[in-house]
Amino acid sequence: MSKAQIGFPDIDFLIIGAAKSATTWLQTMLQADPAVAMPDPELHYFSRCFDKGDSWYLSQFPARPQAIIGEKSNSYLSDPAAPARIHKVLGHARLIAQLRNPIERAYSDYCMLYRRGEVDGQIEKHLDPREAANGRFLQDGLYAPQLERFTTLYPSEQFLVLAFESVRAKPAEHLGRVRGFLGLTEPFHPDAVSGTGKVKDKETAVIGPQLRRMLKPIKPLVKPFRGNKAFDMLRNQIARPLQYPPLTHDLRARLVDFYARDMERVVAIGGSDFDGWLRSLCETASPEAAE
Repeated sequence: MSKAQIGFPDIDFLIIGAAKSATTWLQTMLQADPAVAMPDPELHYFSRCFDKGDSWYLSQFPARPQAIIGEKSNSYLSDPAAPARIHKVLGHARLIAQLRNPIERAYSDYCMLYRRGEVDGQIEKHLDPREAANGRFLQDGLYAPQLERFTTLYPSEQFLVLAFESVRAKPAEHLGRVRGFLGLTEPFHPDAVSGTGKVKDKETAVIGPQLRRMLKPIKPLVKPFRGNKAFDMLRNQIARPLQYPPLTHDLRARLVDFYARDMERVVAIGGSDFDGWLRSLCETASPEAAE
């Protein structure tokens, strides 16, 4: 099978999200499986890049005969237009939604953009439901209506909903469940299965947000030098461990109230895998939860 021969009927599955829920880990594990073929970047075709056309989308898939073919784009779950677009051409496909406790997801998403210098340190401006209920950080964690847009189109046997928390608790079992859902029966034990993939540790040295914003205009110019020994040495001279704005008890309590009803609906859709979310609603969050 060549790239030119790949069509919509050949695409077997999609990982649709959610963002900051270890979907990159899942993609990496599946890409290591010789029975699976996936493009490396997130294509976001049915959400952000639909105007590029079907030919562009289909040309992105790697050629691998005898493999099942899929892709991962974490924007598909939260984009209202994506479900109908996907179902129109991939009604036969299997879908995987991997979800993280929405409070931890929102905080992790905020910390990622804070690390990049794209948001400031006034955390309540971005995460307090009284000020930011309609913003990206909180809206992307309202999973129930996002899931329902897909479950009204796809039968339950084609739709798998997973909890992020099991990636860290039992990664091998988690991956095995996904492989079983995809019909993969050959044994596969990737070396990295005990890890959690692309996770940003809070102790990792990074360039601070303020300096990152100042250097943003030259980012395209220095990109070719990344990985160069001299460049890495220079970066290490200015990189420092980053202190994230904390998710306070009061702010967490407001998020609990904001998400409580939606969490109950997610448990009804996803089953017992998500019972822990309800039990942990009142636990205190900390910067260690950030990816």
